[in-house]
Amino acid sequence: MKAIIIGATSGIGQEVARLLVKQGWHIGVSGRREEALRDFQRIAPRQIEIQPLDITREDALLHLQTLIEKLGGMDLFLLSSGIGSQNPTLQPEVEINTARTNVEGFIRMTTAAFNYFKAKGGGHIAVISSIAGTKGLGIAPAYSATKRFQNTYIDALAQLTHMEHLNIRFTDIRPGFVATDLLKNGNYPMLMQTDRVARYIVKALDRKKRITIIDGRYRTLVFFWRLIPRWLWERFPIKN
Repeated sequence: MKAIIIGATSGIGQEVARLLVKQGWHIGVSGRREEALRDFQRIAPRQIEIQPLDITREDALLHLQTLIEKLGGMDLFLLSSGIGSQNPTLQPEVEINTARTNVEGFIRMTTAAFNYFKAKGGGHIAVISSIAGTKGLGIAPAYSATKRFQNTYIDALAQLTHMEHLNIRFTDIRPGFVATDLLKNGNYPMLMQTDRVARYIVKALDRKKRITIIDGRYRTLVFFWRLIPRWLWERFPIKN
């Protein structure tokens, strides 16, 4: 089996890649930092192909195609690239940069994977979004809004798949707070380590789960979170 992971220079993406290699997968990994990719490739050079790639650039599609060719095909596509930060002062460049990666880059890569699997006759698209898409977060407007966008976009692609009778499966992975560079500033409750989150993700990928919230504590949190009326939620002073 062959998997391509976008955003594997560190964090969740790299941990998932590590686990898939142990399972015997051949994988192609990409990210912006070429040296980090080369360091990771040394773990299992016969199983790992690398390709520098920035999802916010138009040439990302060419680099993705190059990586697919290096790997000799693709059965699973996992998008792990994303950015986010607290921005209660609404600095425009922070909001725009978040949208550029989490919306523009997200569309660029998921549509490329969709079209590849459509031509191939089937495949599995997985994306790492967030529970932050459940409701708008006042301290991180662009982050929460773009994660909701990702949830909805995958819903739409899943519906399109059924409309066109395609053999493409989708997994929307929604972690809670994970100890990555995105959360290096601030105090977050129920913070999970990346290796634990990666194990949950690999299980969800094996089962081809449509949506998975990681973990049980966050599933409970999201359940009650969704029950809060909008008028009440808008009055919550969410801080960390």
